[in-house]
Amino acid sequence: MPPAAGKDSSEQHALIALVGNPNTGKTTLFNQLTGARARVGNYPGITVERRSGTMAVAQGRAELLDLPGTYSLSARSPDEQIALQAVAGLDGKPRPDLVVVVVDAGQLLRNLYLVVQLIELNMPLVVAANMADELREPIDCDALQRVLGVPVVSLSARSGAGIDKLRATISAALVTPPISPVAVAYPAEIRAAAAALRGSLPARWHPSDERAQALALWALCSIADDDELRGIDDDLRAACKAQQQRLNDVDGAIISARYAYLDQHVAAVLAGAAPNASPSDEPPQKPALQRQRTTDRVDRVLLHPVWGFAVFISLMIVLFQALFSWSDPAISAIENLFGWFAAGAANTLPAGVITDMVVEGVIGGVGNVVVFLPQILFLFLLLGFLEDSGYMARVAFLMDRIMRAVGLPGRAFVPMLSGCACAIPAIMATRTMARERDRLLTMLVIPLMTCSARLPVYTLIIAALFPPTRVFGLVPVQGLLMVIMYLFSTVTALLAAAVIGRTAVKGRRIPLLLELPPYRLPTLRSVLRQMVERASVFLKEAGTVILACTIVLWGILSYPKLDTPRPLHTRAVAGWQYTLPQSAAGARAPRWHNSGKLDVAAMADNSAAVGVWRGNQLRNSYGGKLGKALEPAISPLGFDWKLGVGLIGAFAAREVFVSTMGLVYGIGDADEQSQPLRDKIHAERRADGTPVYTPLMGLSLLIFFALSCQCMSTLAVVKRETRSWRWPLFLFAYMTTLAWVCSFVVYQGGKLLGLS
Repeated sequence: MPPAAGKDSSEQHALIALVGNPNTGKTTLFNQLTGARARVGNYPGITVERRSGTMAVAQGRAELLDLPGTYSLSARSPDEQIALQAVAGLDGKPRPDLVVVVVDAGQLLRNLYLVVQLIELNMPLVVAANMADELREPIDCDALQRVLGVPVVSLSARSGAGIDKLRATISAALVTPPISPVAVAYPAEIRAAAAALRGSLPARWHPSDERAQALALWALCSIADDDELRGIDDDLRAACKAQQQRLNDVDGAIISARYAYLDQHVAAVLAGAAPNASPSDEPPQKPALQRQRTTDRVDRVLLHPVWGFAVFISLMIVLFQALFSWSDPAISAIENLFGWFAAGAANTLPAGVITDMVVEGVIGGVGNVVVFLPQILFLFLLLGFLEDSGYMARVAFLMDRIMRAVGLPGRAFVPMLSGCACAIPAIMATRTMARERDRLLTMLVIPLMTCSARLPVYTLIIAALFPPTRVFGLVPVQGLLMVIMYLFSTVTALLAAAVIGRTAVKGRRIPLLLELPPYRLPTLRSVLRQMVERASVFLKEAGTVILACTIVLWGILSYPKLDTPRPLHTRAVAGWQYTLPQSAAGARAPRWHNSGKLDVAAMADNSAAVGVWRGNQLRNSYGGKLGKALEPAISPLGFDWKLGVGLIGAFAAREVFVSTMGLVYGIGDADEQSQPLRDKIHAERRADGTPVYTPLMGLSLLIFFALSCQCMSTLAVVKRETRSWRWPLFLFAYMTTLAWVCSFVVYQGGKLLGLS
């Protein structure tokens, strides 16, 4: 069998494309056919997930390409355009040897619209009628095959029934590609318009006589002034516009002709397979109607304008708890594990720059990557269950009216809410959204949501600078400020979406078109496989950028090295003891060792000296010097160079700001609950005796942290998802600018009003 066009001559595997409408069980079938041999990535230049794997056929092995779900090949966005390019072999894509179309056996008439389009493209097809176990009567596959001229296999991907027959049918179709007799009777004016367009079709599309009309019809339905398609030649655009202006309702005429063909030739064959009611004296074995009635009853609650939102908010609280609280033990275990690795490496390797880099840069950097896994796994586990059950379509319906007001689709709400726990899995969750423009816009506003990494910073600043008083003697000021910060971030994110969606990420507004599938029990194996795949992609791609940034940040905050203090000092970390040498020229190197019982009193005596040394080390590092260089830019916000160093350290992760400030003030290991650090901040004075940290400055700092992009991991995952540095740089620039301007207004406006 010759290889598909565009494939390496040494590669003899057949190429099979798997296409179908959303919610037809295409992913489940893909997993059944490929097993664990799937590869996940992105299509070049676009954020659409590309899944491929190998499957067994009679000829040996074949490559199976899973395309994004689509209702038809007509497309006006880049991600929708992929389906046509892949199945037709356009713009350098290899043309498949066979296309397997997955259709919902209970909705065949609607699903076969896509089959007709593929037949018109002269593609060799096999139709896989999935979810046949839900029908009252089996499909007459032979009769349907006679009408369509292509093999039809009835199966259930969930249970595995019919999979072997599908493999055999695919193997036979690869040897003898089926030829279909389907010929849609289009109106004369449509045929004339398609004929006029043939000369404008690009030569690289190889518009042979057999499929030139299909490509011309695609162009008439897809190319328009407001489309987002890529790689469309100017002369083809002009020709399409001329024909569209001459005709009235081109889309309607083409769609009506195709459905008329299906009604005339296919509807009678499908009458017995439709999930209709059975006679009252003969209940069906597979109660599809009962399933539909159950779905309708559940939807009366879940789509209700009041009760639907109540259920949705309850589920989102569970999701938020999973990301925020349930994952915390796993996160703590990972942090402790990498702390143990760091201790062991420091105790084993000889002292020096290499050891420091391995312990603090490499091991710390890998820990910074792996620590996100619990939240990523939890999020995609729960999203997988919600998606497979059919509930995510209801979420999009419920939230669409609200989110549409700011230019976002309803599906954007779940990733945005997930951003309150962590932006990393939230940005990855935008993959559930259909349009590239919507995914990108959601990615750009998720980092504005108050994530859990901001909480330590908020806690430290609020506790140190705002007195524990009550408003009207009832509401605690500190707790009220925390709530206000959450509300502020949410409102800002929605406003930013409205502005960016009308400027940097403009796009046409598309009305909500969505199928509400019946409720089904999720397939655990499929959900777990997708969860692991996404975690693997994060580790391999975003993780490398995070690791590199961690090493660079460690370097600028650790060098040049100062002499270590003369007395012997120790500090305890997770049951281990770290010993500093008596002098820089001393024979003993810094070592970690398991000391059994630590002398806490002796350690307390030396902790101040160790803290002073570590603070001096940080102040004189390249990062400390950079913080001082930043002071003129941040002083209008009320910040000094010490806060500048804290902001640089926070770029590794926002919560690192707290420990960095502890080092700046010589506290040593400090967290948001550290009273000595709070006292130092509260007592800091300028040369004229006025306090450096005031409530007004604290409010300015809170605003800055709420709006700035102090997270290299967020930038790394945006780069990974967009396949470009353009958008992470834009994200960093607009958030930093927004943070500076708002903090400036708050601080300088407060001073003008006489606040402090």
